[in-house]
Amino acid sequence: MSLVVPDFDASVIVRSSDAEVIGRAPTTVRLLADSSATGGALSTQRVTLEGGADGASPHRHENSAEMFYLLDGEAQLLAGDEVVTAERGNLVVVPPGLPHAFAAAPGCDADLLIVITPGVERFEYFRHLQRIALGEVTPESLLEVQEIYDNYFLQSATWAEARAADRT
Repeated sequence: MSLVVPDFDASVIVRSSDAEVIGRAPTTVRLLADSSATGGALSTQRVTLEGGADGASPHRHENSAEMFYLLDGEAQLLAGDEVVTAERGNLVVVPPGLPHAFAAAPGCDADLLIVITPGVERFEYFRHLQRIALGEVTPESLLEVQEIYDNYFLQSATWAEARAADRT
């Protein structure tokens, strides 16, 4: 087991009005604190999904655990080979290496606080996703930066089947 000893000497306070917002409905991401702000302890963002919107497709992190806390609504999460439904107040923690994904539950909104620990500089990753959405770079360009963001995409028949069943 490794221990991350954060190296920062002041509290991190992010006012809602100061958070950078990426995207627009049905999917918005509020960038709260990146790894550099927390001495490597964590990186965190708030993701709001409306009307059953997809969040992140199946992926894994080699070096970080990811925590999902449902601030409001209902979300589906892939955790390994299992799809779980989480409601307001529920917490799901995915260990390093375990495939996972998330989306709002069908017909529902979901508001999630997501924390990755130890932290990884992730803000630029979300900006990259925005550039893909705007057509400035291709989706395949993510494959070139997987190592930088410790975000490795993969296929999950379980997730694909669950999300397809929800759309019918």
